[in-house]
Amino acid sequence: MSIEIGDFLSQLISNPMVAVTALLTMGVILVNGWTDAPNAIATCVSTRAMKASSAIAMAAVCNFFGVLLMTLVNSKVAMTLYNMVDFGANSSEASVALCAALFAIVVWATAAWKFGIPTSESHALIAGLSGAAIALHGSLEGINPEEWIKVIYGLLLSTILGFGSGFGAVRLTELICRPMDRQKTVGFFKRAQVFGGASMAFMHGAQDGQKFMSVFMLGIFLVNGSGHVTDFSIPIWLMLLCSAVMGLGTSVGGYRIIKAVGLDMVKLRTYQGFSADLAAAGCLLFSSLTGVPVSTTHTKTTAIMGVGASKRLSAVNWSIVREMVLAWVLTFPGCGLLGYIMTKIFMYLF
Repeated sequence: MSIEIGDFLSQLISNPMVAVTALLTMGVILVNGWTDAPNAIATCVSTRAMKASSAIAMAAVCNFFGVLLMTLVNSKVAMTLYNMVDFGANSSEASVALCAALFAIVVWATAAWKFGIPTSESHALIAGLSGAAIALHGSLEGINPEEWIKVIYGLLLSTILGFGSGFGAVRLTELICRPMDRQKTVGFFKRAQVFGGASMAFMHGAQDGQKFMSVFMLGIFLVNGSGHVTDFSIPIWLMLLCSAVMGLGTSVGGYRIIKAVGLDMVKLRTYQGFSADLAAAGCLLFSSLTGVPVSTTHTKTTAIMGVGASKRLSAVNWSIVREMVLAWVLTFPGCGLLGYIMTKIFMYLF
């Protein structure tokens, strides 16, 4: 099952609930562009391999191709998130609950962006939807534990693999380049950073793009009384829309996160930035192919930590790391509770 753009536009005009659901979903994608997508290009901007404006444009294009190609190859991440919660048989109530969850996610992510903290939009999305489902059912009945356990695996995987692969990648790069003149390698690694940033943006689209588009599809299905669709395809027009909105979010507010991740946490040289990008992109590729929904924020930031720690532990600004970890830890209970409260309020009002 899919949605043709003509049908969507017709519903957008005639059905206010479709318009509200689409607007809130785009809002969540926009704040993902503020808080999550900038991680992909943080290193290539911070090492001055690319200007921020060029990196943002590149990220928007690569996000689209990441969504397109990975969805054609493997849409397991989209289906994992789609099946994570069950909003029940009452489509009207389910639509209201979904909108409440999306509103909660926008509030949570905007607050984090205000303080320049790169929260995981993936985990905010999962927590907000879960809180809404619990509020709607009044129990854990709406939670699918088999799909939720993949999130726990993803959390551990993105943290451990990100740090370990970053540490290993930079050590391997240093070993290979040891006999070379360091000055002569700077130009190569600047160009390599562009490739690394593009790879990260591609994989960000492959992971996060699928998640948000699956929620968009869920919202449209619920409004149309088809909440139990189990097989669907994501249309290309939605991929383009998602990539454009994400790119807009990054251009509007992404520099705060670029500064926190690429400048404040660890001072990186070009070869170190390339190593972090390569390590994180490899982890995301593995996760996407296996259908495990990981956090691109966790993967990229822990890869940078691994790169910094390979030199010495003091090379990492651990006060910035503590702020990030605190935000990560609080996202599940905090955004989940906010989703629960917003759902109760929305159900009372609407």
